[in-house]
Amino acid sequence: MSLFEKQEAANQESAKPLAARMRPRNLDEFFGQQHILGEGTLLRRLIAADRLGSILLYGPPGTGKTTLANLLSGESKSNFIQLSAVTSGVKDLREALERARDDLAADGTRTLLFVDEIHRFNKTQQDALLHDVENGTVVLVGATTSNPFFAVNRALVSRSQVFEFKPLEEDEIIDLLRSTLIEKERGLGNYQVNVNEAALALIAKRCDGDARRALNALEIAVLSTDEPVELTPVLVANSMQQKLVDYDGTGDSHYDTISAMIKSIRGSDPDAAIYWLAKMLEAGEDVRFLCRRLVILASEDVGNADPQALSLAVAAMQACEFVGLPECQLTLSQTVAYLACAPKSNAATKAIFDARRDIAEGRIVPVPKHLRDSHYSGAEELGSGEGYVYSHDDPMGVVQQDYLGIDREYYSPVDRGFEATLKKRLVEIRERLKG
Repeated sequence: MSLFEKQEAANQESAKPLAARMRPRNLDEFFGQQHILGEGTLLRRLIAADRLGSILLYGPPGTGKTTLANLLSGESKSNFIQLSAVTSGVKDLREALERARDDLAADGTRTLLFVDEIHRFNKTQQDALLHDVENGTVVLVGATTSNPFFAVNRALVSRSQVFEFKPLEEDEIIDLLRSTLIEKERGLGNYQVNVNEAALALIAKRCDGDARRALNALEIAVLSTDEPVELTPVLVANSMQQKLVDYDGTGDSHYDTISAMIKSIRGSDPDAAIYWLAKMLEAGEDVRFLCRRLVILASEDVGNADPQALSLAVAAMQACEFVGLPECQLTLSQTVAYLACAPKSNAATKAIFDARRDIAEGRIVPVPKHLRDSHYSGAEELGSGEGYVYSHDDPMGVVQQDYLGIDREYYSPVDRGFEATLKKRLVEIRERLKG
C-alpha cells in the first residue's frame, strides 16, 4: 500500500462512527448472543465442522446481525457479497449469483451472500435464491427484523437455519462500553475519561439492548466535552435522544404486543395490560383495532362470568369512535382495567367451538319434528310441530322436552362470577328438561 493509499485508508477509518470502528474482528470479540455463539451451540458446531449452510438472522436493530455475517465469511473462508433488499433489484441478485457460480467453478471457492432486510425482497426475488441455496452454490445469510416464519418464503425458510438475536443484556452493554473506553486503536482509549459507573448503567438501560445506540451515545458524550471528560449520568442523558417506540404496525411488534395485552388481561394482570396498551397508543396503533380486540376478549375470556364486560367493551368502542384521541385513551384504560379484574370464563367460547367441531366432523343432527316450523300450509300433514310444549305455560318456564335429539352438553359454566349462579341454575334446568 502506497503512502497515499495508507493516508486515504486512515482518513476513511477516522470518519467512521465509533460503532463501526468497534465492530468485532473475530467471534471472540463478539458481545452478546451467547445462546447462538456460546461454546457447544449449533452455530459454533457448524462453523467448526465447516458445514455452514444458509441461515436467517432475526432480531432487533443493533444486536450484531450484519457483524456476524461478515465474521462468518472469514470463518468459512468464503467470498463475501453483500446486498440490501431495500436498494437491490432482481438484476443485482442475478449478477451476484452468476459471480458466485463462476467463482465456485473456477477455484472451488464458495460465496457467502449476505442479504440485509431480506424480508423486503418480493416473492420473485426470494424464489430466485432457491436453486443456488439448495445446491450449495451460495451460503445465504439473510438478516431481518421481522419474524422470518411470516416475512420470508416458506421454501427459503425450510432450507435455512433460523437464529433469533436478542437485545443485549445491560451487563453486556456495560462490558462493551468499558472495552471501548480502554481500546486505543479503534475506541476511546486515547481520551482522558473519568467514568462514573452510574453513567454506564444509564446508557445500558436507555439503549434497550442496542449496542450501536449505546456506542453512539458514549461517543457523543466524550467528543462533545473538554478533557478530562467527567462521564456522569447528566452528561449521558444529554447525549442520548429519546428512543422511539420500536413498533411496526403491520409486523411482529403489532402482533406480539396485542398478544401480550390480551394474555395479560386473560391472566388478570391490569398493570401489565395497561402497559402494553400504552405502548401501542404511543406507537400510533389504530384505536379501532384495539376496540375490536377488547370486544372479542369480553366474550372469549370473560363471558358470562361477568355479563357486563361485553356491554362495557361495546360502550368503549362507541365512546372511542365518538371522542377520539387523545381523550379516548381514558376509556380504553378503564375498559382494560375492568376486563383484567373481571372474573374469567371461556365456557361460552368452548361451547361454540365444540358444537362447530361436531358439525364439521359429520355429526349432523336433524331438527326434531316437534321443533320444526309449523306456520305454513301443509306443516300439519308432515307432523311438523306436533308434540311441542310451550314452555311459558309452565309455572317455572321450563318443561320436560328434548331440544336437540341427542344427549350432548356443550355449555359448562365455571364456578366464577355470575357463571357460578348460572351453573347452579343450569343443573336444575337440565334435570327438568330430562324429567
